[in-house]
Amino acid sequence: MTQETKVNFTVHNIYVKDISFEAPNSPKVFTLDWKPKLEFEIQMGRTSLEETLYEVAMSITVTVAVEKTEGTDADKMTAFLVEVKQAGIFMLEGVSDPQQIDYILSTAAPTILFPYARQVISNLVTQGGFPQLVVPPMNFDAMYQQHLAEKASVGEVAATA
Repeated sequence: MTQETKVNFTVHNIYVKDISFEAPNSPKVFTLDWKPKLEFEIQMGRTSLEETLYEVAMSITVTVAVEKTEGTDADKMTAFLVEVKQAGIFMLEGVSDPQQIDYILSTAAPTILFPYARQVISNLVTQGGFPQLVVPPMNFDAMYQQHLAEKASVGEVAATA
């Protein structure tokens, strides 16, 4: 009979590591028709702090532009730019497989951090005088699977070259 090792995944701390809000074209942007164009970027990173302790950081950049006049994209003006680096310290015990560690820290940790980052972004935008912005939920498991698929296809291209 084998003894099963239990996985322990615990949140130690959640915090904002960096934050920025810019409204470079205010007050002019408040006089324009509000037809926003949203650009969204997310990046993940992690650092091993101790044997079972990790910092996971999520950087989110949201840029919203509006049309200056009826016309082309060249007639867009940045309404605001929000950058948030939301981070957390997580303990992960009972896992020794690097792939399993990667999976947990790339899916479970961002799933915990993301609602905090969404709230920070929404608050900053509202306090900046703009209509509320709610960043849509994200499926980090699906993003991780897509990342693995892209990594595998790049590996296949490199192997055939």
